[in-house]
Amino acid sequence: MTLMLQTEKELIAMTIRIEDVKKLREKTGIGIMDCKTALIEAEGDIDKATKVLREKGLELSGHKGRDANEGRIEVYLHHSGKVGVLLEVDCNTDFAANSADFRQFARGLAMHIAAARPRYIAAEDVTDAELEEEKEIYRKQLEGQDKPQRIVERIIEGRVKKFYTETCLLKQPFVRDPSQTIEELLAELRSRTGENIVVKRFVRYQIGEE
Repeated sequence: MTLMLQTEKELIAMTIRIEDVKKLREKTGIGIMDCKTALIEAEGDIDKATKVLREKGLELSGHKGRDANEGRIEVYLHHSGKVGVLLEVDCNTDFAANSADFRQFARGLAMHIAAARPRYIAAEDVTDAELEEEKEIYRKQLEGQDKPQRIVERIIEGRVKKFYTETCLLKQPFVRDPSQTIEELLAELRSRTGENIVVKRFVRYQIGEE
């Protein structure tokens, strides 16, 4: 009987889509392995998997309301001396701020900012005016191509998504491991520490730039 149940779980595991694992991780902030395990248990149903995570005490949305009044300031200076980053990452407790995982994340993130040159932390930080300006540029670029309006809007939607990936820190692939975004790395750190970890602000300096 136990062997049969194990075989059934293995069959379900083979049907779990990575897209659904990512959706569950974005929804809950839980690490990828916990999300996949929950989806297997819920037979691929995202809502049921969310409930499974909550029952196990892994759902992290409750931490979002907790004040993140601790953290650390990380400084990165490129060996050339021409690029530097000042970064603040906050969390709930001083214990977490001084942990090896937290310090490693902050160091890696500061280095990433120096290399990837994000302009914002999250997509929500892009103003409506700037977003509309970007869309207008894309529309101008598509003029004269005789494409149906629905196709034009779909292309613009794709370019906006690319714009977020290029300019918003959380949406960027991590320079040391492009298979993971900063958002995914942050979700994993939240899962490991059980804390509300927030990228608060950053400033990137480069010689010759305003």
